[in-house]
Amino acid sequence: MKNRTETLTQQRKQHVPQAPYNITPAFIRESSGAMMIDVDGRELIDFAGGIGVNNVGHCHPKVVAAIQDQAEKCIHTCFHVAMYEPYIELATKLNELAPGNFPKMTLFANSGAEAVENAIKIARYVKKRPAVICFENAYHGRTIFTLGLTSKIEPYKFGFGPFPSEIYRTHYAYCYRCSFGLTYPTCDIACVDYLEDIFTSHVAPESTAAVIAEPIQGEGGFITPPPEYFPKLQKITQKYDIALIVDEVQTGVGRTGKFFAIEHWSVEPDLITSAKSLAGGMPLSAIIGRKEMLNKIHVGGLGGTFSGNPISCRAGLAVLDILFEDGLLKKGKNLGEKILFRFKEFQKKYEIVGDVRGKGPMLAIELVRDRETKEPAKDEADKLVKLCYDKGLVLLSCGTFGNVIRTLMPLVITDEQLERGLATLEDCLYEVDHG
Repeated sequence: MKNRTETLTQQRKQHVPQAPYNITPAFIRESSGAMMIDVDGRELIDFAGGIGVNNVGHCHPKVVAAIQDQAEKCIHTCFHVAMYEPYIELATKLNELAPGNFPKMTLFANSGAEAVENAIKIARYVKKRPAVICFENAYHGRTIFTLGLTSKIEPYKFGFGPFPSEIYRTHYAYCYRCSFGLTYPTCDIACVDYLEDIFTSHVAPESTAAVIAEPIQGEGGFITPPPEYFPKLQKITQKYDIALIVDEVQTGVGRTGKFFAIEHWSVEPDLITSAKSLAGGMPLSAIIGRKEMLNKIHVGGLGGTFSGNPISCRAGLAVLDILFEDGLLKKGKNLGEKILFRFKEFQKKYEIVGDVRGKGPMLAIELVRDRETKEPAKDEADKLVKLCYDKGLVLLSCGTFGNVIRTLMPLVITDEQLERGLATLEDCLYEVDHG
């Protein structure tokens, strides 16, 4: 007799396109904190966090209560038709939290890609310039414009072109695989200096509206720049009056031990995009930035039917309460220290672990077949993800070469769940390394 998973798998194949990729074969019946239970009753430890959406955990009681309360009062009016208090309250708090000693404003949308598109629209409108500069290994979304910004071809971009014009790409600070063959810190952050060459050979700074960058590249492999990187990058953008857009869709809302990851670099972006964990599982994104930029757009120029839905905004307010009032942001820092220690131990013990990087609990191990050549171990990463799933741990790989294992577990994970998860990961890593 077929179990429920097998039955649903057949129905999925019959009624849903193959294009949405499934990392695991699981169908989840219920979830709480850092645990998921599938339709056949199997328990799974979640190190994926809905791809960075569940920082405060699955079905956090405060988020659930906020959703239920708001749903009984008002589900939707459309902010353009009749406004509501949660939108204003959440915008006010995000303006206070975002780095920068200048007046700010916040606009809400529905997804990370939509936030990025709006940030680009704002920069182009204000600067009156067409061009946007992005980076190798970047990921900014799946809409046609954000695919133009995204670096990886398969599976994201393949077959979907042509993409918009006036998008230019430069090198990021991938120190483990430096594009210039240099070594940090003697490199003097040459990857930033190369931007000046881009202005000579690809696009004039006078034609460039924005530079958009992730503080830590998410899908690109949790690539983490050194301390000097963003301050130096911002000096160049300020030199040419170019907007600096920081994409915090995956890195934000406590994922790196600070509310916004860019705080680690003490940089004050012109615009910040946020989504994923912002509303604890509800669809919501935000564009936060300089008041003189956001408020310059003509009335009616920005918005959307579902943007800043009242239920999502109430969920977002609950998330902020959990992070700051309940001390989850501090717990995230401690969590990161524990994981980093274990990952460094893995690197000492297993030759397949070439690099360990990240900040706070946003950490990754890059798998290589040879530490000297740094040949990417994609097949081994895929095998590791499957082995872990078979033993009850949900993991995600990432990276341009598909050889990076990343941690996005809910910050509410218990010590016992974390230890079980890391022990499972090590057992499977040992098997892959000695395979």
